[in-house]
Amino acid sequence: MYWYNGELIEDERISLGIDDIGLLYGATLFTTLRIYQQSLEHPLTHWQEHLKRLHSSLQVFHWPDPDWRRIRQGAEKLSLFYPVLRITIFADGREWIKGRFLPEDLSIRQEQGIIGWVIDNPAWQRVLGEHKTGNYLTPWLASQTAQKKGSKEAILVDRVGNWLETSTGNLWGWKDNCWYSPLLTADILPGIGRSALIGWLKKQNISLQENLWTPEFVRTLQAIAYSNSLVEIIPFNSILGWDLQINTAIYREVLPDLQQYFSSQLENK
Repeated sequence: MYWYNGELIEDERISLGIDDIGLLYGATLFTTLRIYQQSLEHPLTHWQEHLKRLHSSLQVFHWPDPDWRRIRQGAEKLSLFYPVLRITIFADGREWIKGRFLPEDLSIRQEQGIIGWVIDNPAWQRVLGEHKTGNYLTPWLASQTAQKKGSKEAILVDRVGNWLETSTGNLWGWKDNCWYSPLLTADILPGIGRSALIGWLKKQNISLQENLWTPEFVRTLQAIAYSNSLVEIIPFNSILGWDLQINTAIYREVLPDLQQYFSSQLENK
């Protein structure tokens, strides 16, 4: 079941023209959001923020606006069946919305952490990194390679080896009573969850710095995690090939700084 061009379609196949530039060149924009309590208005769903990010990219690309009312209609229908929605916008304004379920082992990942892998080919740079386009080959390749190596998440780097983000989210580090997040550059997608967490940390007067994650800096971190709109916060318990002094015992002490953002929003609803 999916929503396409104003219609709810109960099928697992979609019909596109052979000359569709979305198919030929990945000329689409998309955003992935988690629907909390089946409500687009829930504060953790960040519905308006996702629409604003899509609209901002549409303006940069000089693409026409889609029918936003229709997008909401499709999202509302699919949110009754799926907790995660991917909204795709084609260059001519068509919309495609598909749903999926949360990972079955999400709670285990959140509690026990995962293994990370840093890409070993800096040439794998995201295309138009500050936008979520249909040309997502680099993160997909990185993710597939990471899984083959026994890792759950890949970490993307720039051409000189500085850590940027993961294949699906934004990075967080902790040391000496301070949280760190990579400084936003044109190579990093400004995650909606990241922005919300930064606002939360500032509101709670918790120390935060945005900086350049050089390999030397990364080696000083005591805790590393990543976030996105789907999984919330997941810590890394090790990074393949890196001799990092990750103190997994400290996660119970420091991760609540970030986790409480989500729990507080759920308690208030």
